[in-house]
Amino acid sequence: MTWAQYLAIPIALVAATQTVATQQPTFKAGTQLVPVFVTVTDAEKRLVPGLVKEDFEILDNAKPTPVVLFDAEVQPITVVVMLDTSGSMTGSLDLLRSAAEQFVIRLLPADQAVIGAFNDKIQFAGTFTSDRDDLVGSLRDLDYGNPTRLFDAIDASLEQLRGREGRRAILVFTDGEDTFSKSSMGRVLDKARTDEVMIYSIGLESNMVIGTQRIRTRPDRGLRKLSEETGGGYFELKRTDELGSTFSRVAQELHSQYSLAFSPATDGRVHKLEVVVKKPGMTPRARKSYQAPAAQTQ
Repeated sequence: MTWAQYLAIPIALVAATQTVATQQPTFKAGTQLVPVFVTVTDAEKRLVPGLVKEDFEILDNAKPTPVVLFDAEVQPITVVVMLDTSGSMTGSLDLLRSAAEQFVIRLLPADQAVIGAFNDKIQFAGTFTSDRDDLVGSLRDLDYGNPTRLFDAIDASLEQLRGREGRRAILVFTDGEDTFSKSSMGRVLDKARTDEVMIYSIGLESNMVIGTQRIRTRPDRGLRKLSEETGGGYFELKRTDELGSTFSRVAQELHSQYSLAFSPATDGRVHKLEVVVKKPGMTPRARKSYQAPAAQTQ
């Protein structure tokens, strides 16, 4: 059974369907499944196509658990593109817009996206759309400011995605540390885990001048953890001329992922996850944890 087929049927019918398709024990009506989207690369960091269900193993708190659903087809993505337009980016905004455009033009017809920006404010240019021309136009409407509300921006992006079905992701770009947020990295991580959202992040080292001082900025260290924990990619750049190829790489990855799912524990706790690819030389990247639902009382 594919992931798309699963989304098309009521959850109460999953039990009977999965018993036939996978010969796994029957699920109780109402049982939910945990989606796991996996990016697989080889030793040269090239994306690996053509793997099958039997090539994967999922470990839930270090114990193997059956892969109930598997799909290697391209799945639609709903994504928030959230860009740092704080003061340190003033001289590079045109390059950033061009790079983000490389991501937008690689979206597929079934994908949906919205463009956002953050500084001392957080803004979204319009609503989710599949119209790439509208999205490219939105990139020209972004304003800039001074402080960097990085974690608030990710938090707001999670709110934008809430209630939307299927694969959901945030692509966030910044060249500095969070300086002005009310939300913390921990809060954002907990929320992304619960909402099952991947966070891709691109960090850029850059120079900014304050008075007579030239300061070298570095992206917030929390970005790497957010991306690694949620199964997104983390890219740290030293040159602006790498921006276009990196935004393009993210689009390529999102359209090259394997979709897996498993039946969760029902203890209400956070569980560690590990995805293993049985073929040698392959490196999988996927979410590292999930929030198990609490057992239902009769």
